[in-house]
Amino acid sequence: MEREVSVVGQNDLTFSKFGKPFQESLVQLIVEQRTFADQIEEVLDIEFIEFKYLRSFVRRIFEYRQKYKTHPSYQNLVTIFKTEFEDENEVLKNQVKDYIIRINKTDVDGEEYIKDTALDFCRKQKLKEAMVRSIALLQKSSFDEISSVINDALKLGASNEAGYDWIKDFEERFKIRARNPVSTGWAEIDKISKSGLGKGELGVVIAPTGAGKSMVLTHLGAKAIEAGLNVVHFTLELLDTVVAGRYDSCITGIELNDLMDKKDEIYEKIKDIDGRLIIKEYPTKTASVKTIKNHLDKIVKKGNDIDMIIVDYADLLKPTTKYREKRTELESIYEELRNLAHEFSCPVWTASQTNRSGLDAEVITMNAISEAFSKCFVADFIFSVSRTIMDKTKNSGRIFVAKNRNGPDGMVFPIFMDTSNVKIDVLKQDKDAFNKPSTKLGKNVLRQKYVEYMTKNNGSSN
Repeated sequence: MEREVSVVGQNDLTFSKFGKPFQESLVQLIVEQRTFADQIEEVLDIEFIEFKYLRSFVRRIFEYRQKYKTHPSYQNLVTIFKTEFEDENEVLKNQVKDYIIRINKTDVDGEEYIKDTALDFCRKQKLKEAMVRSIALLQKSSFDEISSVINDALKLGASNEAGYDWIKDFEERFKIRARNPVSTGWAEIDKISKSGLGKGELGVVIAPTGAGKSMVLTHLGAKAIEAGLNVVHFTLELLDTVVAGRYDSCITGIELNDLMDKKDEIYEKIKDIDGRLIIKEYPTKTASVKTIKNHLDKIVKKGNDIDMIIVDYADLLKPTTKYREKRTELESIYEELRNLAHEFSCPVWTASQTNRSGLDAEVITMNAISEAFSKCFVADFIFSVSRTIMDKTKNSGRIFVAKNRNGPDGMVFPIFMDTSNVKIDVLKQDKDAFNKPSTKLGKNVLRQKYVEYMTKNNGSSN
C-alpha cells in the first residue's frame, strides 16, 4: 500500500496530526449524517484530509449532493464507486472499496469529539483566511467590508440543524432500522411485539400490590441475562440481596425457600452464564431518574455495556422537578425513563401499581392505573397482570396487552405464575376472553379513556 504524505506538508494545515483513524471516522460521519455533512461542507477544504483515497471519496460525495440535492445512501455510494472511480489507479480503487465495506460494518467511536474537533479546526482555518483578507482591506480603510468578512467567517460551520428534511433526507426513511429487541422469554408476547422490547423503548408492567409485578420484572431481566446480555436492575422497594435471590430462583428453578440450603448448586448453575447482572438498591423516594442516569454513566465509564435497564418501580422514584400535582410528577418520571432508554440505546422496563379497583379485577385495564393515566401513553409496550385470590391458589392469572407500538393490542393471555420459584409462562391467547363482560367493559373503558386523553392533549397516541 502506498505511503501518502500531507498535501500541504504542514501538520497545522491538515488533519494529519489527528491520525488516520480520526480522518476515517470523520469521513464516515460525513457519509452517515446528512446534517453534519451540511454543517462541515461550509468550512471543509478537502485538502485538509491527509489521505488521497479519503479526499477522492469525499469529493465525490459532495459532488453528488450538489448535483442531486440529496444525501447519498449506502447503495448510492456503491454506485458512485463503480462509476466514478473507473479511471483511478488500482491502489486507490482498492483503498476506497475496502473503506466503503468497513464503514458499513462498524460504528464511529467518540462521535461528538470527532465532530467538534473537526469543526473547530476547519472554522479556525476559515477565520485565518478571513483575517488575511482583512489585512488588504485594512489598507483601503474598508472597515465595513472587514466586519462583513470576519462575521461571515464566524457564521460558517455553525449548527444548521432544522430537523428532518423531507427531500434532503429522502433516503433516510428507507433505511432498515435495527430495534435490537430483547426477548421477553414469552413466545406469545414476542410474536406480537416484533421479538420483544427494542432499544430506546419503554415497557410498563401494571399490577396491584401483591400480584407479582416485581417478579415479572425479574423474569424479564433473567431472560436477558440467559441470552448473554447485561442487565442493570434498580430496586426501590426490596433489598438488593432479595432481588438477587429471585434471579437465582428464576434462572435455576430452585424454590425461594430452598436457596439458603442449595448455595453450591445455585453457583454451579449460574457461574457460566455470559450475561451480567448489576443490582442497585435505593430507599423508596430517594432516587430520581437523574440519580439512575448518573449511576449508569459510572458503569459505562468503567467500560461496561448496558443491554437492559429495569426500574422497580417508577412510581417509587423521586421526581426530578417538583410539581403541584402528583399526576404531573408521575408523567414527568415516565417521560424521563423513556428518554433514558433513548440515551443508553436499550430497552427500559418498569412497573406501575394499580389502584384498589385492580385488586380483584379479572382483567386490569387502563382504568385501574393509579394517578396519571397519561403516563402510559409515553410507553411503547404496556401490559397488566391480574390475579384473583382463586388464581393465586391455582398459579394462574391473566395479562392484558393495553398498548403495543409495534403490533396489535387489546389482547388477553392466560398465564401460569408460580411465585415459589419465579416461574412465569404466558400461554396461548384465550380467544373467548373478550366475550367475557369484564373484559368487554375493560376494552370500552380503555377506548373511552383514550378519547378523553386525546381530547385533552389534542395529540396523537403514537
